[in-house]
Amino acid sequence: MLAILEGLTEFLPISSTGHLVLASRIMGIVQSEFVKSFEIGIQLGAILAVVGVYARQLWGKWETVKKILVAFLPTGLIGFAAYGFLKKYVLGSSEIVAVMLIAGGGLMLWWEGHKWQENKTSVDELSWKKMLMIGLAQSTSMIPGVSRAMATIMGGMGAGLTRASAVEASFLLAVPTMAAATGFDLIKTGGNFSPQEWGMLAWGALVAMGSAALAIGWFLRWVKRRNMRLFAWYRIILGLVWIVFSR
Repeated sequence: MLAILEGLTEFLPISSTGHLVLASRIMGIVQSEFVKSFEIGIQLGAILAVVGVYARQLWGKWETVKKILVAFLPTGLIGFAAYGFLKKYVLGSSEIVAVMLIAGGGLMLWWEGHKWQENKTSVDELSWKKMLMIGLAQSTSMIPGVSRAMATIMGGMGAGLTRASAVEASFLLAVPTMAAATGFDLIKTGGNFSPQEWGMLAWGALVAMGSAALAIGWFLRWVKRRNMRLFAWYRIILGLVWIVFSR
């Protein structure tokens, strides 16, 4: 169930990590070290879904690949430096998730109420400076409940990308970001996993890949016709409901 949820929410602006934390609390799953690593590790499946969808488009486009890697740098550096603190004190907190869901929803409503200059249709058209700006926006998503997709889509639109192009840039930037997060966490903690836990992790990644592939196609069709206010109100309502009923 967590793997399905990860795949469905990873690329939507509603925070997959936040949903996993809340779902674990509802199902009574203790936030042990393995559970935290599982919630990070199943992102591997979501990565494979993106690679499968965009591999043909990216093949040979080294300029695009280099710009995506540059945008990854802020998150990579901050994540490496703050890994221990984030995993110990932040990752499993449902209170932080609820607050960030509400705050992010309010930010999205404000964002949708403004007109942004959209004149770039691909990452190739952006400067290195603007790619770093998108990367800095993404780095805020290390706080559970913020949403990596929300942060990178807003960063992309702020840099001049059209809404649909910003969503695609968010998908592509997810590959090095989640690959690094998954790989780093498994290096740190994987040696303590039992064979059964490794099996659970592999199965979870496979399930997440299937649900992520469905979510990617649906979301791309959605943003071409609609804005993101629905997701903003969903975040706010979910956060408020959690605060009220978790007391």
